[in-house]
Amino acid sequence: MSRVSQPELKKFMDRRCYLNLQGGRQVSGVLRGFDMFLNLVVDQAHEELGGGQRKPCGMIVIRGNSVSSMELLDSMKV
Repeated sequence: MSRVSQPELKKFMDRRCYLNLQGGRQVSGVLRGFDMFLNLVVDQAHEELGGGQRKPCGMIVIRGNSVSSMELLDSMKV
């Protein structure tokens, strides 16, 4: 039985992230938490509507299987 390793999300904690979601939606905000299913808690979230427009959403939970990709917006401290 092979074990699939989970993505290392600890380095994204309390940092601004940009998320591409299924269905062509984009969200940005601060990652506050995650679980073993990669469900994410994002604070200060904004839905990116295109054309420079953003819709504030507050704190949201995003199902892990909805996330296509995740990008760190803050610079990493090494």
